[in-house]
Amino acid sequence: MENKNQKTFDFSKYSSRHILLKIFYLGWGYQGYVTQEDTTNTIEHHLFEALTKTKLIKDRSSSNYHRCGRTDKGVSAFGQTISIDIRSNLSDNQDDIEKEINYCRVLNRVLPNDIQCIAWASTNNSFSARFDCKSRTYKYFFPKGNLNIENMQFASKKLLGTHDFRNFCKMDVGNGVVEFIRNITSIGIEPVKSYDSENEYALYVISIKGNAFLWHQIRCILGILLLIGQKKEDPSIIDELFNIEKNPRKPEYSMASEIPLNLFFSEYDDLTWHYDKDSLGQVIEKLNNIWTHTAIKQSMIKEMLNNLNENLENINGIQEENKKCLSDCLLQGVKPKKIHSCHEKANV
Repeated sequence: MENKNQKTFDFSKYSSRHILLKIFYLGWGYQGYVTQEDTTNTIEHHLFEALTKTKLIKDRSSSNYHRCGRTDKGVSAFGQTISIDIRSNLSDNQDDIEKEINYCRVLNRVLPNDIQCIAWASTNNSFSARFDCKSRTYKYFFPKGNLNIENMQFASKKLLGTHDFRNFCKMDVGNGVVEFIRNITSIGIEPVKSYDSENEYALYVISIKGNAFLWHQIRCILGILLLIGQKKEDPSIIDELFNIEKNPRKPEYSMASEIPLNLFFSEYDDLTWHYDKDSLGQVIEKLNNIWTHTAIKQSMIKEMLNNLNENLENINGIQEENKKCLSDCLLQGVKPKKIHSCHEKANV
């Protein structure tokens, strides 16, 4: 029951400042980052619920808010950032960080354990988490299985530089996107350090860095690279898809799953991030708890797989066919055997 005697919080008694907040979240159980009309199960909803509950802001409309990226359903982030006007303990001419509100600690007390604030930075009032971001790095994790990693690495280098990526994205004309030129500044595929890179169950990660990306660009790129790793496509398919005259419209192919995708880094110029030791320790403890439960489930499943694979080998010998499903399940929808260009379809 609402307390009728509860006083309205008077924001006019407090100063405010414009800051950048660094957020991590595990997006698997959420319907995406951006607020939606038909659900409250979004990252942004939980963030603003926490910001208003703790009286750090009055409301969203007056908060001068920008986000670095709008990740889709199931996508996670370690380096999501938001810029926002927020309540401050300090007057305009003060800069004693020790006396400032511990923003991360205050927010993390009311945020879900899989959405947490890592750090904050002071900025000028016109600073935008979106428009002032110098680069974004996405990481995509995948199992080796029977993938030809060398082919994937060779093909990935073709993506470096400035290209028309219209055949590596989902059209977003509804949001006014009609320009498809983007620049990838670095790309690399390497084994996750905690795994034996030669084992079929080894995990690899691809890191893709650029200033900005198109809708589903990373997942489309991974869809192509996984097909190349499976030897269903040649690395030259990258050159074919960059040939806009031959392929003016995106051919049909499977987009990679959203589950392994993470907006891992967002880079800005001339920022000093403030980390609080106690708050960061609590975040690590929460993430450790999530890791423990997830690792136990993974190990249990792996033991079951080991036993089943031993039984299968006793019947039929080692089956290479069993390994391919490790990456097959990351490719969504109907999986054509080959990617056909518009020109090829017209002649079928």
